[in-house]
Amino acid sequence: MRLTPALLFASTVLLCAPAFANGPNVVASIKPIHSLVASIMEGVGEPSLIVEGGASPHTYNMKPSNAAALQEAKVVFWVGHGLEAFLDKPLEALGSDAKVVELGEAPGLEKLKFREGGAFEAHADDDEGHEGDGHGAEAAHDGHEHKEHAAEQQPANDHEHHAEGEFDMHMWLDPMNAKAMAAEIEKALAEADPGNAAAYEANLKKLNQRLDALDKHLAETVAPVQDKPFVVFHDAYQYFEHRYKVRVAGSITVSPEVLPGAERLSEIRAKIKELGATCVFAEPQFEPKLINVVIEDTPAKSGTLDPEAATLDAGPDLYFQLMENIGTSLKSCLASAS
Repeated sequence: MRLTPALLFASTVLLCAPAFANGPNVVASIKPIHSLVASIMEGVGEPSLIVEGGASPHTYNMKPSNAAALQEAKVVFWVGHGLEAFLDKPLEALGSDAKVVELGEAPGLEKLKFREGGAFEAHADDDEGHEGDGHGAEAAHDGHEHKEHAAEQQPANDHEHHAEGEFDMHMWLDPMNAKAMAAEIEKALAEADPGNAAAYEANLKKLNQRLDALDKHLAETVAPVQDKPFVVFHDAYQYFEHRYKVRVAGSITVSPEVLPGAERLSEIRAKIKELGATCVFAEPQFEPKLINVVIEDTPAKSGTLDPEAATLDAGPDLYFQLMENIGTSLKSCLASAS
């Protein structure tokens, strides 16, 4: 039989293609976690994503398609009870064949406690194990100064929002925590799918190299603006702040699903003037008009940070785009502000 050019090409592709078996059904809760899982599974399979598009895990409602994906899953990855509360009951109802991996409990994670108190109580917990975060006595003093008013400043259901655990769950915003999560992802996948264990191990090695390079790049990006205080929509950036020594002066709201009232916004505006905060950052999932209200009659500029990658396309590169966007947005706004 004489091979045509098309058949020759097809034969070559088949001979050169990796000899991977079909990967297991894997589900990831949110985009940053999905990105890490997709990197580990590259060449083997593609994980399913629950919180798609611009949705937020803080306010997400399960769809029938999500429930079906969970029922078919061999492995499910999520951060944990304190973030994806909508998954608590569905995961409890899964059959025994599904392996559920809570990445918020991965070995080697650096976990930071919630900063309880008023929305501007930045660094108030330095005396509770956060020393060495490089933010200076002034910022810490500012937090303690307002601690006596914490109960009246907090949203009514803030403690309910934090009741699931004592730790800030936005752990992926430190690339070293992403490495710890990736190691746990690789371990779980190799156990569930030993036929592709070598592929998972090789992908983990490549991912770790990329994460190390990202870490170095982010440190260089934000170094020129480390001394400039800024305000965020909600307190989701503690891990980025801790890693790269930037100065979060406070947040507009403690819980993103609880919008502040007029009195709170007035307090925040006064605090921006007092601190000389140079930028106030919105988030794409929540009401941007609040930022304009907050910065009115202040010298602060506005920007946008996207801690959950609402505006990015899912995939293995998303995590790197997410982190680079945060670094670039911080530098761009803070460097341009007076």
